Amino acid sequence: MNVIVQIDELILHGIAPKAAGSVGDALRGELARLLTERGIPRTLARSGAMSAIDGGTVHLREGAAAARIGHQLASAVYGSLEAE
Repeated sequence: MNVIVQIDELILHGIAPKAAGSVGDALRGELARLLTERGIPRTLARSGAMSAIDGGTVHLREGAAAARIGHQLASAVYGSLEAE
C-alpha cells in the first residue's frame, strides 16, 4: 500500500520564518516514521482522504529546536488521526 501525505498549508504562529522550513522537514520526516512504524490509523485507512486535521494545541518550550518542534507537531497530528 502506498500512502501519500500532502500538507498544503502549515501555519506556525510564533515560529521564526527562517526556521519554518526546518520545522516542516522535521514534521514530514517524523510523520513518515510514525506511519511506517505504527501503521496507518484505521480512520485514515477507511476514509482515504481528509481535508483537514486538527492536531490540537502543542505547547513548546521557548527556544526549542526546529527538529523538536517538528517531532511534537507530527506526534500531535498522528495522535489526532488515531483518535478519530
